[in-house]
Amino acid sequence: MLNTILLQAAGGGSGWSSMIMIVALIAIFYFFMIAPQQKKQKKINAFRDSLRNGDKVMTAGGIYGRIREVKDNTVILEIADGVRIKIDKNSIYQSMQDVAETGADIKK
Repeated sequence: MLNTILLQAAGGGSGWSSMIMIVALIAIFYFFMIAPQQKKQKKINAFRDSLRNGDKVMTAGGIYGRIREVKDNTVILEIADGVRIKIDKNSIYQSMQDVAETGADIKK
């Protein structure tokens, strides 16, 4: 198999076909891997920028709570009556509304 690849690469007329194949692979890689990830990241950033006081959320560590204060990069999260923790805004995973829409099991 390696011999076949080397013989094709050494051929004079196959240069353009190899170049077209490489460009096609790069395009496929972009449209199936990079573009969807960028779209997903923009959606996550928009969600985190829209966080407001009173929203019920879940952190990346699995802690459920209600937002009590939103600052630039941090959030004060109330996880029980009178128990508040300060967490990084990037660790907010999803709102409880999103969890309910996806059908995840919510234990309250």
